[in-house]
Amino acid sequence: MYKIQNLNKIDEEGLKIFPSDQYQIDSKFADPDAIILRSFDMLNMEMPSSLMAIARAGAGYNNIPVDKCTEKGIVVFNTPGANANGVKELVIAGMLLTSRDIASGIEWAKTLKGKGSEIPALVEAGKNNYGGTEIQNKTLAVIGLGAIGVLVANAARALGMNVIGYDPYMSVNAALKLSSSVNVARSIEATVANADFVTINIPQTSETKGYINKNLIAQMKDGVRVLNFARGGLINNADMKVALESGKVGKYITDFPDAEVMEMKNVIAIPHLGASTAESETNCAIMAVDQLREYLEKGNIINSVNFPAAEMDRTGGTRILIANKNVPNMVGQITTVLASENVNIANMLNRNRNEIAYNIIDVDRNDVSDSCISKLKAIEGVFLIRVIK
Repeated sequence: MYKIQNLNKIDEEGLKIFPSDQYQIDSKFADPDAIILRSFDMLNMEMPSSLMAIARAGAGYNNIPVDKCTEKGIVVFNTPGANANGVKELVIAGMLLTSRDIASGIEWAKTLKGKGSEIPALVEAGKNNYGGTEIQNKTLAVIGLGAIGVLVANAARALGMNVIGYDPYMSVNAALKLSSSVNVARSIEATVANADFVTINIPQTSETKGYINKNLIAQMKDGVRVLNFARGGLINNADMKVALESGKVGKYITDFPDAEVMEMKNVIAIPHLGASTAESETNCAIMAVDQLREYLEKGNIINSVNFPAAEMDRTGGTRILIANKNVPNMVGQITTVLASENVNIANMLNRNRNEIAYNIIDVDRNDVSDSCISKLKAIEGVFLIRVIK
């Protein structure tokens, strides 16, 4: 029986995919096999020795100590694309909110309550204080052309905008989905130079923290509108404050309010609603659960942020899963041990990602001796072994 600890409320449509005769779900397990969460902060959490996998029901994973998990052989999953449409729609709404002074106009309209028959005349007299510009024929710069960035770029083109994108790591799958009418720039400077709107849609990592800073802002047009529906730390708040006060940035809309942001002028702060749709929460939960089941039951790795992708159909017998440092002669040492124990390999898959290699090995027997497993664990560089019967 697998124990799944849920650190946040997870959509029931996802949780019910766990077979009740194989899985237990509880928020208070001391020794879970896997954790499923949304935005719960795990950065200072002690990792139980039983933990094999963590699934984040969402794309961002900066609330998970990925490096620590990797050291402990814990596979971390996210759900890229599951909430992409929900975020895309909010980015488009964000552009409209920054181009038309809708939010301030709504707040002003509320002050007219109780003024009875005067309201229509007051509306006509006051509406000129809340004008704006249209987004058609304006230029949108999209930083990051992943699942969300591609949808944003395509939607903006459909609304009649000029769109220029930038992503030096764009996948083939994303490239195939991107409209041919979206211009892809070779440098970040060329991307933002002529943009009326700049939206950032990349993960927050140690390398991307403060990605939009005074140096990049200096490359932008005066009065540019900046949209952040990815992660708060991608913006250097001190630099953004200066840019807003000088008018270099005309408006800043963010889905990640904090104490600094709330003190800035010309900011529209949204309370982290990007993926807060019923559809997004369901899609993320289903994807996260499916990925956990694939790993726990079969050892397959899909959408991991720290381990290589690896999927192989079962061919019967016992499945051995081995993770090791990605150095020469590891496969040779592993197969030598199996041969010395008279274990015949029926099928084998080896994949690597950066410093990690992952092996899925199906053998044509229903059991593997403790002696064999001990010898595999003794190979220098091996840091994870699981056996699935």
